[in-house]
Amino acid sequence: MELIGRNNEKRELKRYYDSGRPELVVVFGRRRVGKTFLIKEYFNRFVFYFTGTMGETNAVHLSNFDEAIAEYGGVKGKKSANWREAFGKLKMLLSAHDKGRKVVFLDEMPWLDVPGSDFLTAFDYFWNSWASSNPEILCIVCGSSTSWITKKLFLNRGGLHNRVTGRIHLAPFSLGECEDFFKSRGIVITRYQILESYMIFGGIPYYLHFFDKSASFSQNVDRLCFADGAALRNEYKSLYYSLFNNPERHLAVVETLSAKASGMTRNEISEKSGIPANGHLTNTLTELEQCDFIEKYTDFTRPKNGAYYYLKDPFSLFFLRYIKNNNTKDEYFWTNYSEDGGHRAWSGFAFELVCRSHLRQMKAKLGIAGISTSVSSWRSKESMPAAQIDLLINRRDGVINLCEMKYTKHPYLIDKTCAETLEHKKRLFASETKTRSALHITMVTTYGLSEKGYRSIAQSEIVMDDLFLH
Repeated sequence: MELIGRNNEKRELKRYYDSGRPELVVVFGRRRVGKTFLIKEYFNRFVFYFTGTMGETNAVHLSNFDEAIAEYGGVKGKKSANWREAFGKLKMLLSAHDKGRKVVFLDEMPWLDVPGSDFLTAFDYFWNSWASSNPEILCIVCGSSTSWITKKLFLNRGGLHNRVTGRIHLAPFSLGECEDFFKSRGIVITRYQILESYMIFGGIPYYLHFFDKSASFSQNVDRLCFADGAALRNEYKSLYYSLFNNPERHLAVVETLSAKASGMTRNEISEKSGIPANGHLTNTLTELEQCDFIEKYTDFTRPKNGAYYYLKDPFSLFFLRYIKNNNTKDEYFWTNYSEDGGHRAWSGFAFELVCRSHLRQMKAKLGIAGISTSVSSWRSKESMPAAQIDLLINRRDGVINLCEMKYTKHPYLIDKTCAETLEHKKRLFASETKTRSALHITMVTTYGLSEKGYRSIAQSEIVMDDLFLH
């Protein structure tokens, strides 16, 4: 299967391979994003490969590890009683191998660190006592539980402190990469449909590979999400339960944020979800952010202490809106529903998620790719009802883009009411923030602005095609 995109990641992997030094490289990112596929396709073969299995006991992991050692040419001996012995066998296997770069891939490492095991301390000893002094070793570790990786590897206070030599964060496909993916598989689909597929599946390669090229876009959505035995019908819970030991709080936060496109403060999340605003909530928010399910934007007027949390994962939003409580038993639900008014409400929210994940493309269209920027949100503290701007691009060149995102099937018409609303937000922002920057209204739409109405109120436009930039 062809490896689509991932050009930056491939360059990084090559750099680590060619470094001539011992390397401990961590590849992390949301589950189903293609970490294992990237590493396997890029390197093709390993001196040793082993993967953890979700929910297995330490004894089973050790047994599986011994089997993998034997498969890669290691000497069969007595069963490993613990991980210190298991890594000792790995050291013997690597020492006996031919000279040259030796790529070791330990996949789904968080699943190996089960309670009561000595896995991490044994890996610590293996790396520090031997591998870190061997310039032939390139050890790649991988896992979907970014919160585990952050705590146990990046922020390790023991023997693995500062031992990670490389970090590769694998993000979902961009829209342009999704387009390349569909083309590579002979799937005929318009850019508008690719955009909507992103609003549902979030650029996750694992989800996209289920598409059937003989079916229409809506038929594919029905087949994957609503048909009897649909491949992704139970994906939502599986996703969270595979990453977090007790995901009830994580699910509660995600469901709370799914109800409000404009984001929430920490206190608002606590109030709506019923989770006390204590350390447990802080940890939950941090873990969800690390695992790419939510994201935090600072408040423009309180960059140090103010923050708004937004749902980031389109699939979670789609599931909660359309699958979780769908009792229609209609296998063609999406085909029949996609023109409904409720679809328009969801699509506006989902389009904002897509725009937030394509800030690099938006900056390129604005001609500021090389200019230092910061991104934030803002809520009026004085007006009632409170005005809000969900996406601000504060530029080093003295301009702030006030972004308004609108998802439509036709050029968007800025009518008199919309123009007055935009001007009202702009005036309030200027008045309350006392900014000296020039304020530019930036409209982000699917097909641009209608020639009618008040389009001149916008200083810049970004359209759907601009988001497909590689």
